[in-house]
Amino acid sequence: MTYQDHEQTIGGLVARHNGTWDGIDPEAVARMRLQNRFQTGLDIARYTAGIMRRDMAAYDADPAAYTQSLGCWHGFIGQQKLISIKKHFGTTDRRYLYLSGWMVAALRSEFGPLPDQSMHEKTSVPALIAELYTFLRQADARELGMMFRDLDKAREGGNAIEEQRLLHAIDGYQTHVVPVIADIDAGFGNAEATYLLAKKMIEAGACALQIENQVSDEKQCGHQDGKVTVPHDDFLAKVRACRYAFLELGVEDGIIVTRTDSLGAGLTKQIAYSKAPGDLGDQYNGFLDCEEVTDVASLNGDVVINRGGTMMRPKRLPSNLYQFREGTGADRCVLDCITSLQHGADLLWIETEKPDIEQIASMVDRIRDVIPDAKLVYNNSPSFNWTLNFRQQVFDAWTAAGKDVSEYDRAKLMSVTYDGTALGDEADERIRTFQKDAAARAGIFHHLITLPTYHTAALSTDNLAKEYFGDAGMLGYVKGVQRKEIREGIACVRHQNMSGSDIGDDHKEYFAGEAALKAGGAHNTMNQFAA
Repeated sequence: MTYQDHEQTIGGLVARHNGTWDGIDPEAVARMRLQNRFQTGLDIARYTAGIMRRDMAAYDADPAAYTQSLGCWHGFIGQQKLISIKKHFGTTDRRYLYLSGWMVAALRSEFGPLPDQSMHEKTSVPALIAELYTFLRQADARELGMMFRDLDKAREGGNAIEEQRLLHAIDGYQTHVVPVIADIDAGFGNAEATYLLAKKMIEAGACALQIENQVSDEKQCGHQDGKVTVPHDDFLAKVRACRYAFLELGVEDGIIVTRTDSLGAGLTKQIAYSKAPGDLGDQYNGFLDCEEVTDVASLNGDVVINRGGTMMRPKRLPSNLYQFREGTGADRCVLDCITSLQHGADLLWIETEKPDIEQIASMVDRIRDVIPDAKLVYNNSPSFNWTLNFRQQVFDAWTAAGKDVSEYDRAKLMSVTYDGTALGDEADERIRTFQKDAAARAGIFHHLITLPTYHTAALSTDNLAKEYFGDAGMLGYVKGVQRKEIREGIACVRHQNMSGSDIGDDHKEYFAGEAALKAGGAHNTMNQFAA
């Protein structure tokens, strides 16, 4: 419905109440409705799932149409990211939010800072999804509210052309609400626990759930050691649990991202159940590091498997875990990905130890031999030393090409000494084009950074503390923050407006008319800043 359609509809409703609703302004209601486009989290999940599905189809047609997101640990951070995107690029198209389990653990747990090991309260995950969308919806209300005020000014000034321009802009308004890809870790328990949590996350607005194939009780960060995977049947039960949750709630386009940690996981907690040679369980067990049993008397509470007619004993560690053979990680990743897509997953996530396009592509090529439209979500992780990795990649490429690298020390390429050198510049260019190149070569549909705003918060706070508590004093804040906000057009410089003060004033006027006690009068210090 258009702005004027809403106004006319509400006008008719008010008129039918025989004067008892005459204190209700239909235009004010129209404005409030447009400022609150999404009534529930499920409305958001359905809307954003449609966005992702269209984006996936667009990527299949043209890999240059990849998508991106940044991890946000608070609703305000997500809001400011989307406001910035609209300001600089004019549209939120192909830009999402990522909800990082790592940052929930580190920043949102009532236990205090925790490692990324699924020890935080699982309810904090849907709570953050709801918080993110609360702030994004408020960003809509704020921006539309300013447009409504401009509309009033145009009418007061008799500027009919500007009035029509604003009405058209209001009707064509693009919301700040975008898809959230939300980390459900390894499901926080069994398949039923996964289903229950998935429902809460979807009800909060998540259209995409990312689940990994690690054990849920000893889950590790994707870039830590000691990762333990589960057999495919265990993992697929949780994938199905997520799909059931989507379907029960009517989000039929819901997205499931299955993450494999097999590249860096050398351990499993259980031997897979196998009914016949070559089935999934048998393939999983085929990667186990085993030794032939030549003397039955040597068995002491051991599990044995039949491998091609030979009795084999999987090597069991003192932790009671079983280990995979060295060098099988990539093969396990490929099997994991193909299996997930064949059992209902929509997108893949391969957790790697470094940002190497050809390493990723070598696995994706094998997956696409079986499933041609396989697509990845990829973690452009802060756990990687991007500068060192890409400088070493250039060093190795130059060496292989016979180029002279005698002025470079491969082990010390992180040094500032190499900033501005030919090698350093080429490495930076490869970093700059990494997402575009990986989208084209390695099937990466979505690029995210898991915990960037964790680092930006630490860096900006360090810079402010260094200046403010040092000789610069208040100038440290003014030069380093406020002056930049003003000159770079950061809307948050008018923090009262950003926090909703003007929205509240509008509501007070709707409710009380001329008797409203509004905060945005002449004595509001925010008037020192340009609107």
